Amino acid sequence: MKKNIKNQLDKIKPQFSEGGKFAKLHSVYEGFESFLFTPDKTSSQGVHIHDSIDSKRTMIIVVIALIPALLFGMYNIGYQRYLTIGELDAGFWTMFLYGFLAVLPKIIVSYVVGLGIEFASAQIRGHEIQEGFLVSGLLIPMICPIETPLWMIAVATAFSVIFVKEVFGGTGMNIFNVALMTRAFLFFAYPSKMSGDSVFIPTFSIFGLGEGTVVDNFSGATPLGQMATNTGSSINFTNAIGDPITLWDSFLGLIPGSIGETSTLFILIGGLILLFTGIASWRIMIPVFVGGLFMAFIANLFPSETYAGSLICPLQHICLGGFAFAAVFMATDPVTAAHTNVGKYIYGFLVGVMAILIRVYNSGYPEGAMLAILLMNAFAPLIDYCVVETNIRRRMRRAKQS
Repeated sequence: MKKNIKNQLDKIKPQFSEGGKFAKLHSVYEGFESFLFTPDKTSSQGVHIHDSIDSKRTMIIVVIALIPALLFGMYNIGYQRYLTIGELDAGFWTMFLYGFLAVLPKIIVSYVVGLGIEFASAQIRGHEIQEGFLVSGLLIPMICPIETPLWMIAVATAFSVIFVKEVFGGTGMNIFNVALMTRAFLFFAYPSKMSGDSVFIPTFSIFGLGEGTVVDNFSGATPLGQMATNTGSSINFTNAIGDPITLWDSFLGLIPGSIGETSTLFILIGGLILLFTGIASWRIMIPVFVGGLFMAFIANLFPSETYAGSLICPLQHICLGGFAFAAVFMATDPVTAAHTNVGKYIYGFLVGVMAILIRVYNSGYPEGAMLAILLMNAFAPLIDYCVVETNIRRRMRRAKQS
């Protein structure tokens, strides 16, 4: 089967090459061929590093690492829906199927819009189609609330791919994380669809699944949403029907939140995959958690009723909102993060600190991970510059002393 497909592609290849009938679609052909098969072209001269890891393999491994959090997110969407209508006895597969059908259209829209723009851009420029959007196309729906309309995802994805990625030169040239900028665009352009008491829990039925009347004491506020409106010297998180949320619930992810961000457990499984394969840098990932725990500990040392986030223990901060997801999949983006080893430590630590700092002391925006990473994306080149200049000065001093 594989050989037959390859033979068919080789047969039509001349039509997409220079002078062929479809030469203008050469980039589309190469992109499709590269997606299906490993390129058979290698360097033949000059100094090169030969390795089995290319951009396609890198992106596919990241997608694989995202799968555990995505699958759990689908189940959690169904779980939250059936919890609100009082039918938790519906069964695992019924809940998962509901979540799968609810999330799938968002993934399709993200890929169709993003890849469509990338294909068009590659054709206009005469460049090869890069694989960078394989990851971004999955990240975008995973960091959005389930109630985000499809047309908003399409508009935000188009904005980010065009103005955050393509205008800077495409994959590997963007300054800011594309998926996070999509979320930022949605948050500032359509705030009512990105926050509130209902956008994180589905209120619709799908092909007869999830039909029912919402219970009387329903509240769709996420734990961070409850934190933002909390008053008093203590804070107690509750789920959609008013039952207490424990630290284990937060760690496992059976709480309201964006599709792929709720389960710290499954996010960490994905993180282990990235670290084991060497795709993500532990010099960034671990300092993000260290910085977050450090800032949460400092805030908790000085609790205040004015800032409810200071009443939460450090571990709870790590398990709530999108902090863990940002630490594992967003902050470690090799394009927009710092590149020097020392710079990675600094970058990661500051991301963690800034995320909790914004979350605790800005009640208008209790989820600080997105802004923290986008802010540090802007400072990453400066961090690298300072590290390099410091090394140069240190070596110059050694040279003079010798």
